[in-house]
Amino acid sequence: MPKAEIIGFVVDLYEAKKEAKEYLDYWMNPDEDAKLEEYMKIIRYEFYPPGNREPKTRFSVCKKAISDYKKLKPSAGAVAELMLCLVENACRFTADYGDMWESYYDSVISNFSALLKHIEKSGLFEVYRARLEQCVETVCDCGWGLYDDMGDMFYEMVEKYS
Repeated sequence: MPKAEIIGFVVDLYEAKKEAKEYLDYWMNPDEDAKLEEYMKIIRYEFYPPGNREPKTRFSVCKKAISDYKKLKPSAGAVAELMLCLVENACRFTADYGDMWESYYDSVISNFSALLKHIEKSGLFEVYRARLEQCVETVCDCGWGLYDDMGDMFYEMVEKYS
């Protein structure tokens, strides 16, 4: 394609697709911290919405936020922060509001497992070790084996790094 057509195509794409606009804006001005905060806000609002709104705790919304953020190609540490934001909020929500339903706990465990894998792959375990342990301790009085499952995964990783 000639240069003018490529420019026209990029402009059309920028105007037509929200995802393309976000990617190109980030690519031109990669403010990782600001973008991370934007996505963390999405996750926080699922568990602790402002005002008197009812929490929705939609893990699908949180997972989409993480997936969309990863498409921007941020650092491994920034991805870990966002993934940990989900786990920390889910654990704190459970501790604040009491026992949840089984599928909620399954989602927490699944996201905790994915977080541990990402942290291990990225060589960031020691950076996040204390916060991971705090997540496990936060759910110590929760049902459906949440504490046991998260504890098993966490302490297995602790042994690996000891």
